This record gives sequence, structure tokens and C-alpha cells, in this order.
Amino acid sequence: QLQLVESGGGLVQPGGSLRLSCAASGFTLNYYTIGWFRQAPGKEREGVSCISDGSTYYADSVKGRFTISRDNAKNTVYLQMNNLKPEDTAVYYCAAQPPYVGVPALCSVTDMAYAMEYWGKGALVTVSS
Repeated sequence: QLQLVESGGGLVQPGGSLRLSCAASGFTLNYYTIGWFRQAPGKEREGVSCISDGSTYYADSVKGRFTISRDNAKNTVYLQMNNLKPEDTAVYYCAAQPPYVGVPALCSVTDMAYAMEYWGKGALVTVSS
């Protein structure tokens, strides 16, 4: 069974850091395009970051503060979040897009949700003093 599990969420003060993990089981994650999304209370889900092959993409709101990376040996993708702000408070989800032959990966943070086929259940990040 293909599964994604997020971890690493929690409560952090403004200016602090957290690292979210997205662990995959049932498939080899490094062949997939992986996206991070978030949904704040009362707001729509938004794309935060994406990694596909060696390329990474970020929403303008997190650029320079968040870093996405892979550890293929651990079958895990990470989202390092630094200089966190109260507006980063949200449930964070990771999602996976399979590598179909002849189909380009969709790694635009604004559109990638349409191509994601597997989703985790989310991890809550709260930034508050």
C-alpha cells in the first residue's frame, strides 16, 4: 500500500525553525515529484514547495526561508523551515506525483496539486509566542 506520512510539526516561536519529514512506504519516493502544501484555518490549500529530479520550486511567501530536500536512502523528503512567522501556521501536507513515461512533471507550486496522486494526512505547524 502506497503511503505518505508527515512528521515534525509542532509549536514554535516566531523566528524559530522546524523540519518536516515526509516518509514514503510502498514505493520509491526518489522517482516521484514531491510537493509540500499547507492549509491555514479558514483558508484554501496552497502549494509551498516542490522537488522534481534536481529542481526545486518555492512559493514567494517562503522563498529564502524554506528548503526542500530528499534523502533517497531514507525514502524521505524534508521541508526545512527557518525564520518562521505566525502566518506560516497551518496543516502541512506532502503529496506525490508518479513519474509517467512521456508526461512532464508538474512542479509549479500553483498547479502541482492537480497532478498529485498520493497525499499524507498532514502535520500541524503552529507559530506563536
